[in-house]
Amino acid sequence: MDKNRKHKINNNIRVRFAPSPTGYLHVGGLRTYLYNWLFAKKHNGKLILRIEDTDRERLVEGAVEDFIDILKKIDLPWDEGPFFQSDNIEKYKNKTQELVDQDKAYYCFCSQERLKKVRKEQKENDLPPKYDGHCRNLDKQEVQNKIDQGEHYVIRLKVPKNDEKIIFNDVIRGEINYNLSEIDDQVLLKSDGWPTYHLANVIDDHDMGISHVIRGEEWLPSTPKHILLYKYFGWTPPQFVHVPLLLNKDQSKLSKRQGDVAVGDYLKKGYLKKALINFLVLLGWHPGTGQEIFSLDELIKSFSLNRIQKSGAVFDNEKLDWINGKYIREMDNKKLVEKCLPFLKDAEIVKEIADNEFEAKNKKRFSKEWLEKIIAVQKERMKTLKDIVELSQIFLTKVDYDSDILIWKKSDKKQTINNLNVIYNSLNKLNENDFNQESIQQSLEKLSNEYGTGKIFWPARVALAGQKNSPQPKEIAEILGKDLSLERIKKAIKILQND
Repeated sequence: MDKNRKHKINNNIRVRFAPSPTGYLHVGGLRTYLYNWLFAKKHNGKLILRIEDTDRERLVEGAVEDFIDILKKIDLPWDEGPFFQSDNIEKYKNKTQELVDQDKAYYCFCSQERLKKVRKEQKENDLPPKYDGHCRNLDKQEVQNKIDQGEHYVIRLKVPKNDEKIIFNDVIRGEINYNLSEIDDQVLLKSDGWPTYHLANVIDDHDMGISHVIRGEEWLPSTPKHILLYKYFGWTPPQFVHVPLLLNKDQSKLSKRQGDVAVGDYLKKGYLKKALINFLVLLGWHPGTGQEIFSLDELIKSFSLNRIQKSGAVFDNEKLDWINGKYIREMDNKKLVEKCLPFLKDAEIVKEIADNEFEAKNKKRFSKEWLEKIIAVQKERMKTLKDIVELSQIFLTKVDYDSDILIWKKSDKKQTINNLNVIYNSLNKLNENDFNQESIQQSLEKLSNEYGTGKIFWPARVALAGQKNSPQPKEIAEILGKDLSLERIKKAIKILQND
């Protein structure tokens, strides 16, 4: 372990997940939630859900509901909240006024036009974009006159202009320091009276007794401003933990431009919550072993902030597919049927489903038992729950194909027609009650000994499935049943004869 990566663990661990509802819950946001949740659970702490809804111009309708809905679906509940910053506007105003009264913040009346001009000049002179302090030293009377005249203003943090450093320890990155001269006079209270993130999150973290701030590394440059605010208020800062960014394969920041990033999109595609949790926790954290699949209890036991890496983590969809597929294969088939049904219904492949075979036969509906057989055969091929839509087509819809794919590469049309007739007659002799994988396989193997393996099993499989890539003939035929199996073989013969 890096000797600089120190942090205190006490008996009062309190962490928070504080999303801003300016968009739907991002997979990076969920990972941050998971790290907070696991840390809290491991140390018998509390996780607070706080909605930081002070950026009124960028609020996205439905975003708050999306956060709460997704977190409930993930089924890892928070302990306190949700709390909304919009309920505490007067508190933020009062705390800002305290800073003004102590000469630690000041009124700024600069127009947007002036600020744009200053930034343009700074850019032209290769200077860092910062507020130039134009209103920093206005006297109290001048400030009051401007307020009385109705001029718009913001309130800015008054950063000392000297060579001192802001030094803090980040659990992941060790000791970090910034020169005060590099820190901008950040806006604390906007012209509409609403606080900025920088002000509100510091006040709330203190008031909520937050012990560890676990958040994305994009907030690292803002941390010196936050520490300065803690100092101005006379408060002890929490311990900071800035987790690495999620990256695309090209090392760019994960974004919508290169694919889905909303957690809801992954759930809609059929990724299991346990697989998403397992995958996201491993993006930036490692257990120190080669283990890749974890139960929730194992994650809680193994999780440590000291094992979060510094560098960005690549979001590998192939790895997610592998983990999700593994969870699917390990799931009980009856439970998997229930998970797959919504996708089959959305695709209008299955409208209604019967609970048992008796009800299915009487009402001419598919049964859960029948779907269970399909899933038992196809689950090895599934990466997501949604895959069942395509994989079930051969059983639940009419087959349609060209005659070419029926013919084995070492055969011809005439021989294939003959072999399909032989297959038809052989399967037709089987008793309907004994039409199972064992009897079907025995029947086909007997024919293959006489006609050749490929010349029997290839046309049998294609005729039954309607496609080249599919399960074995015995698996397909058992699920279809005798009547439908024979019907499909007869159809294949006609397709060849009419070609």
